[in-house]
Amino acid sequence: MTRLVRWTALAAASALLAAGCSGGSSDDDRSGLSWGRCKATADGPAPSSEWQCATMKVPLDWSKPDGETIGLGLIRAKARGGDRLGSLLFNFGGPGASGVSMMPSYAPAVSSLRERYDLVSWDPRGVGASEGVRCRGDKEIQAAESVDVTPDTPAEEKAYVEDAADFGKGCQKDAGKLMAHVSTADSARDMDRIREVLGDDRMNYFGISYGTELGGTYAHLFPKKVGRVTLDAVVDPTADTVGHAQNQARGFQRALNGYLRSTGQDPEDGTRKIADLLQRIDARPLATGAPGRKLTQTLAVTGIILPLYSKDSWPTLTSALKAAEDGDGSELLVLADRYNERDPSGRYGTTTHSQRVISCLDDRQRPTVADTKKRLPQFERISPVFGTFLGWDTAGWCHDWPVPGQHDSPEVSAPDAAPVLVVGNTGDPATPYEGARRMAGELGKGVGVLLTWRGEGHGAYGSGSECVDSTVDAYLLDGSVPKDGKVCS
Repeated sequence: MTRLVRWTALAAASALLAAGCSGGSSDDDRSGLSWGRCKATADGPAPSSEWQCATMKVPLDWSKPDGETIGLGLIRAKARGGDRLGSLLFNFGGPGASGVSMMPSYAPAVSSLRERYDLVSWDPRGVGASEGVRCRGDKEIQAAESVDVTPDTPAEEKAYVEDAADFGKGCQKDAGKLMAHVSTADSARDMDRIREVLGDDRMNYFGISYGTELGGTYAHLFPKKVGRVTLDAVVDPTADTVGHAQNQARGFQRALNGYLRSTGQDPEDGTRKIADLLQRIDARPLATGAPGRKLTQTLAVTGIILPLYSKDSWPTLTSALKAAEDGDGSELLVLADRYNERDPSGRYGTTTHSQRVISCLDDRQRPTVADTKKRLPQFERISPVFGTFLGWDTAGWCHDWPVPGQHDSPEVSAPDAAPVLVVGNTGDPATPYEGARRMAGELGKGVGVLLTWRGEGHGAYGSGSECVDSTVDAYLLDGSVPKDGKVCS
């Protein structure tokens, strides 16, 4: 089972490069790490020689700092200009997105920042090169696509929760002791060790999507170490498991409404048409061009979600929906496969595996099937297209999880921290704008500084607004804090 909506920067994910650490150490380095050329992996070629990789040891359990250690994979490219400010650490979301893979492909979007910063990212614990978790094999993942994630009968409900429990067992078997030590708070402590090793007095950080929750957690734990921190596409820190699902149902329905208006359709009529299509697919999955694979209702919804992350992809959605109405599920399947990180050979990525072990360790709530059934009418009122799927997801995502969750919502208050720039996009589908306002408030008066962009898509920086980009650049490069509440349109 794949979570239908990930808090990740999918625009960057579409151009993944993969990297590991190979031999050869860097000169002129005071970090104590053995930096060397990044190597190619099975997922892609090595980045250019300007990128260096290293492995840093951290405690498995931060309550036992002298105990067993794990390795974290890091990647960096040094600042180009002479007036260097230090390192700028990036997290691209998920949770579960690989910074080692994504940083080189994202670097052109932040080329102005590289003039004064070393660009640095890492694979958080449980991800990729940092003890990455794989809970299922490729054949098992594909087989699970036939599980109905919006069950209509007792038999479908039974298959759904059994599949969820089986996934958790697979994670525990692969992760072992790590399973209880991949929380957001654990990664925030890892971040401070990275800052220390890189020789920075304060943390300069750019967090995207889930990376905003990680950044807020860091600010709470280490307020005196906060330097210039930007949080873009902000996760609502006040929401619990059910609240997040409802927020995303609203966000994606808003994006769908915007898409439908752009095609000249009435949003209510267009939504009803898509909901009817999904019901037909639930009863009879569509044929595709892929041998042995049909487009199920779950795959169809996943395929609809992906192009809503960016307005530039809306024409792709138009084509895929028309094909599906004509009985051809091929185009929506391609979109779903891209979201699920499935390549043409049938190999799947593991972002959602890492995401699940991290989020289920963070989240204390464990909604039951009975709880979910009571809430389904509310979810369906929020979104006839996405509500049912996100409602059921709350019951299955951490069902019978092997380790308990830690909190209902993260603590991000940081009253003694330097100003943190919080960037919200009013048309963001995955992390709706309300989350930015709440993050700014939770950080504390004088700490959370809200910048609003009236735009579309997941994230604001690098999305076409000169106002947003110049404001963020002035803050990160010159320390110029904008007026709280500034709006870019």
